[in-house]
Amino acid sequence: MMNIRWQAVCLIMLCLIQWTDVFAQRLAKDAVPFVGAQVFIEPGQTSSQIDGWFRTLAENGMTMCRIRMFESYMKEPDGSWNFSLFDMAFQSAAQHGVKVYATLFPATAKTDIGGWKFPADDEQRASFASFIKALVTHYKEFPALAGWVIINEPGTDGNYPHTDFVNKARTQWNKAHPERDYKENGFPVLMTVREQQFIYDFTTDFLKWIALEVKKYDDTHDVHVNPAGVFGNYGEYNFPVWRDFLSSLGGSAHPSWHFGYFSRRQYSLAMLALSELLRSGAGTLPWFMTEIQGGNNTYSGVHALCPTTDEITQWLWTILSCEGKGGIFWMLNPRSSGIEAGEWAMIDFQGKPSERLRAAKQVAAVINKYSDLFRSPRIIPSGIDVVYLKESLWAESLMGRKQDKYQGRMHGAVIKSPIACFKALTERGLNVGLKAIDEYDFSQTNYTGHSIILSNQIAVPAFYRQQLEQFVTRGGTLFVEGLTAFFDEELHNTMNTDFTFEKLFGGNISEFILQDNLFTTTVGPYTLPTHLWLGKICDEESPVHIHSFGKGKVVWYPSNIALGAWVSGNYKPLSDYLYDLLPKASNVITFSDYQSDVLLRTLKSGDATLMVCINKSAETRRIVLSGTQSMLSRHCLPIYASTGCSVEEGILVMAPEGVLVLKW
Repeated sequence: MMNIRWQAVCLIMLCLIQWTDVFAQRLAKDAVPFVGAQVFIEPGQTSSQIDGWFRTLAENGMTMCRIRMFESYMKEPDGSWNFSLFDMAFQSAAQHGVKVYATLFPATAKTDIGGWKFPADDEQRASFASFIKALVTHYKEFPALAGWVIINEPGTDGNYPHTDFVNKARTQWNKAHPERDYKENGFPVLMTVREQQFIYDFTTDFLKWIALEVKKYDDTHDVHVNPAGVFGNYGEYNFPVWRDFLSSLGGSAHPSWHFGYFSRRQYSLAMLALSELLRSGAGTLPWFMTEIQGGNNTYSGVHALCPTTDEITQWLWTILSCEGKGGIFWMLNPRSSGIEAGEWAMIDFQGKPSERLRAAKQVAAVINKYSDLFRSPRIIPSGIDVVYLKESLWAESLMGRKQDKYQGRMHGAVIKSPIACFKALTERGLNVGLKAIDEYDFSQTNYTGHSIILSNQIAVPAFYRQQLEQFVTRGGTLFVEGLTAFFDEELHNTMNTDFTFEKLFGGNISEFILQDNLFTTTVGPYTLPTHLWLGKICDEESPVHIHSFGKGKVVWYPSNIALGAWVSGNYKPLSDYLYDLLPKASNVITFSDYQSDVLLRTLKSGDATLMVCINKSAETRRIVLSGTQSMLSRHCLPIYASTGCSVEEGILVMAPEGVLVLKW
């Protein structure tokens, strides 16, 4: 009997060990963050070259890589598969202790550097399914495999391909979503966002199909995807639904491709905004930055750029300060042919590490030294969230102009406005959230001390009225700015009929009046740069209306003060106004005054507080912190400090381009 019991115990222990091994193959929220780089594999490379690249990764603290799995380099004319080139890479990765995220890259035109996002027809989809089966069944047992990137950079920039496959899906979608000519109140439907809604739904459906195809053969490794150009493409990404079939979320962050709204000095701000957006999108899933620009883009890309060592360091710490589990640079070695030949690399043409790679190595060394500190730090929320709506981007894509002398009339205004508010409050040291409205938790019973900012969200569907009213009724503060709610979800102007949000906002608009590219509006002691339109509230002399609603309040400022800050470059008035206006959580740490071009993130890790500060200004700053005195009075340990950065009796000394990471 004892022997039988012991055998049963052994069997249970074996199952637990196997389950733990399986679970460990997926990226965990409490995993030690990694630093890595893409290893570009292409025919013509030798085994010694490939092995040398993985040795270089290991020698420079990089424990993760990404490999683009080119079907074109694997499939033989007779339909068989030759994986030998990529086998060498996986074997070298294992030998040097490097894990691999394998990116599915189905056969495409030789000149297609990003890969197709949707198949052309059913035959191509069937071919892709065959490729997935062959690839996944071959590599799922390789010890170096970390996970699958199910397709490279989904997103169409609003121009989805009208192929047989997509058109067939659109026909089916039309049947499920019949078009209507009139609204319930009798007004005609003359413009619609059906194109945008279709691609939003269809992108999710196709990504789910790929994920499920992978999971047919491998349900143990991480399933991941990296949306790209997110500031322009977020109207195509349904992150909350993606969580159902992904096990981690990622993103691409190439300033030369994706940060066109920002100046070079603002690239770390852009990285921070993108990281916060992805952190929110991931929800309870872990996230990491799948692609970060690591080297020079000579002829490819939109803007020519070679990151500095300071920028490499700043970008990595920015990602880590937003709970990111790491970052993978594009790329370690340059590809030899094609439009990106000889570009983007972190090693030189002789295979030696660049200063950029050495900078990344320094960050990796700090992570490894303080691994327990970085396992599961959590942002200390300020209580303030800047919220954006996909419907506003959809409306702007139809109503806005690609070129105009006024920013407010151009594509991009509906995301520049939220980011302007995000920047203004971040430069007071606050941990401000940036998230889609569908990602906000409206289920709480008490929102005292919480604020939502709706900045120039020009289209707000009527079905959000109940959630926003509930938020304010339960003690929340809603700050509404710019042309927010000018349209509904079907591009009807909302303010010349029964205004959906009149009860919540406490009024209606008489008109928006064109003023100038820049003018000023004044409320109390604050004089704010304002862009283009002055919104006049009925029966209100002031440019702002404050309305108590339930236990909370709505502050309605229907003029473009966020774009005013963006266009003028003067964020201090907006920062001062919002900082004084909005309630904050009781345990927040902030700057004692406004600090332009300085970024701060504060996190809790066990009993310790982790602080990451980056100075993008041109002068040294001495920054006094304010907030929880019990924390500030504790011993402070600098765990990373750029030259010229230090902490002196609780005061941060930040040199230009400097990074300071502190443990309190």
